[in-house]
Amino acid sequence: MRLLIAFFLCLLMARPGHAQFTSIPDSLALTLRQADSLFLRNNLLLLAERFRIDASQAQVLQASLYDNPTVGVELSTYNPETRRALDIGRHGQKIVSIEQLLYTAGKRNKRIALASEATRLTEYELLDLLRGLRFDLRSRFYAIYFQQQTLSRFDQQINTLQTTVSAYEVQYGRNNVSLRELLRLKALLFELNNQRTAIRFQLADDQQQLQTLLSITTPVRPVVTDATLTRYRLPVLPDDSLRQQALRSRPDLRAAESLTRQAELNHNLQRALAVPDLRVGGLYDQAGSYVQNYVGVSVSADLPVFNRNQGAIRAAKSQIGYQRELHRQRAIQIINEVDAALLKVREVERRMQTMESTFSEQFDQLNRGVVVSFQKGNLSLIEFVDLIEAYNNSVQQLNRLKADRVSAYEELNYLVGEELF
Repeated sequence: MRLLIAFFLCLLMARPGHAQFTSIPDSLALTLRQADSLFLRNNLLLLAERFRIDASQAQVLQASLYDNPTVGVELSTYNPETRRALDIGRHGQKIVSIEQLLYTAGKRNKRIALASEATRLTEYELLDLLRGLRFDLRSRFYAIYFQQQTLSRFDQQINTLQTTVSAYEVQYGRNNVSLRELLRLKALLFELNNQRTAIRFQLADDQQQLQTLLSITTPVRPVVTDATLTRYRLPVLPDDSLRQQALRSRPDLRAAESLTRQAELNHNLQRALAVPDLRVGGLYDQAGSYVQNYVGVSVSADLPVFNRNQGAIRAAKSQIGYQRELHRQRAIQIINEVDAALLKVREVERRMQTMESTFSEQFDQLNRGVVVSFQKGNLSLIEFVDLIEAYNNSVQQLNRLKADRVSAYEELNYLVGEELF
């Protein structure tokens, strides 16, 4: 019976049409460097954020502008002596005034400094957005690559199992195998297809996110070489150096420092606003003053009797303390994040090192011999199913471990704020 089954297996395995679909039609093959370049050129969130920078730079320009002078004209509507309306001639009456607001206590420079610091904050926010999106891009890039590697192996196994099930169905119809054996193989095939479907669902989600990051509508086929993966290795820098590097480089910490600086600049501005500004002007009065053609100069200012901007100054001072505490909290959080990332990197490297370098090759060799041994009758059905399940589970776990390893290193890049690998 075994020889007969082997004969049918050989015939069915030679038939086309059982291979599962793994290749992506009309896909775009990209290396990581090409994906990074496309991301920087196309990502709409980054493009939109650049408009925010332009807008904040325009606010600096606006803060540097002087106030426009105020011009006033007063005309006589009716002269009862000459009985003329709008008498503004030589014997009529008109008043022309001009007034200019002059800031005191360096208010203009303080406003410029505050607007400039707000522009720097926008730039830090752009860098932080870029850092986060790039981490998401790279994580999904490698996740897709290893998912496709897993799917390729699963498709090979499903194809083999489908052929085996077809052969068993023929033999079951001839009463050469039991229903129990046939159903056990069908259950294994059903389980593998379910696992494949779950991977395909996750792959579809990652593809959608990656295509959105790249602002394209074509599925991406990651191109990864061994050299690309081997560049991820434990950092040679001491842990404290990495912490200090993160404190120097992280744009979110720079943003927190900028918010503290803005609070200090705003406090200086609010104190300056307590000093009254001057309004300087000139006046020409044709016939309404004690002399004809009167020309005068005016200077005016508010008296800081009731409102000396006390509330705004107090609020600005409290804001300084608030932002300083947030900055300290952010620094502590960054140090803890770097430590956690280093722990993840070391743990995933430990897991990789505990695996023999020939583990994957040995499993591939075993898998290639399983079907042949089963056909020759050297393996029972239970042994065949157990080995197939062990192989597929190992393939899935190994590729997940490889993806976790790259993700751990990319997370360390993300948390330090620089390209370490």
